[in-house]
Amino acid sequence: MQRRDFIQSSLLAGGLSGIPSSQAIPAKPSLQPSIKLSVSSYSYWHFKGDKFPIEKVIDDAAALGLEGIDVLHRQMESEDNAYLQKLKKHAFVNGIAMTCLSIHQGFVTPDKEELKKHVDHTNQCIELAYKMGIPCLRLNTGRWNTIKSFDDLMKNRGIEPILPGYTEDDGYKWCVDGIQQCLKKAEECGVLLALENHWGLGSTPEGMIRIQDTVNSPWLGLLMDTGNFLEDPYDKLKMIAPRASFVQAKTYYGGGEWYSLELDYDRIVKILKDVNYHGYISIEFEGKEDAKSGVRKSVELLRKALAK
Repeated sequence: MQRRDFIQSSLLAGGLSGIPSSQAIPAKPSLQPSIKLSVSSYSYWHFKGDKFPIEKVIDDAAALGLEGIDVLHRQMESEDNAYLQKLKKHAFVNGIAMTCLSIHQGFVTPDKEELKKHVDHTNQCIELAYKMGIPCLRLNTGRWNTIKSFDDLMKNRGIEPILPGYTEDDGYKWCVDGIQQCLKKAEECGVLLALENHWGLGSTPEGMIRIQDTVNSPWLGLLMDTGNFLEDPYDKLKMIAPRASFVQAKTYYGGGEWYSLELDYDRIVKILKDVNYHGYISIEFEGKEDAKSGVRKSVELLRKALAK
């Protein structure tokens, strides 16, 4: 007993010299934000031709070693509960999280019946997300619709005239009112609403922040789409990055469907890491190249940027 005590006390006095320092003092865990990589089902179907099945998006995400998929509502086969649960199970057994449900609606309208229709649609989609175990819902502000064709809107760089007889302040009021009518359902279902920079009042960071601050609810976050600030994007992305709850990353291999941007993802990832973003980046491949190769190239691009 005396010999053993002597050896132990000698080791302690000598700073445990017989044990490598890496074992004696555990390394501190990395404080770098852990950003997860996802892919949008929209990457495989750009509203043209037959819908690409969500199940196959899940399969491809698993084969690429991704951590999630972002589901485009309009791409879903149905809203039947059996289909919703089939998707949820298929994602789970493949180790894929369903990260966001991206829907289309718009609150910028003076027509109260039209506004109610969009509020009801949003609340219904919150329920769908809840049933599928999806914790986030993509929102649009909506737009003035004075340019009817989306193709023409894109030719005009996403800018359209205000509805005659109304002001931009009217649009903000309608949008805030619409979102506020969805907050109770969002909280009840535990589904975070994420307002995207997606034309209309959300086409500027100032507009997005104004809406979020006015609504002033923990159930409304912002969704950063890297490709929807068409002019001088980086300073604008910096403005919304601290508030971002979800990120969609545009890529354009083969040339964009409506436009192409030369986005510096090293720079964009740094913007996100600088504000300690640790959520998902969901790839939105919007090029004309075959989706399989376009998504694969996009994954490689983002992985390289995330590794730096």
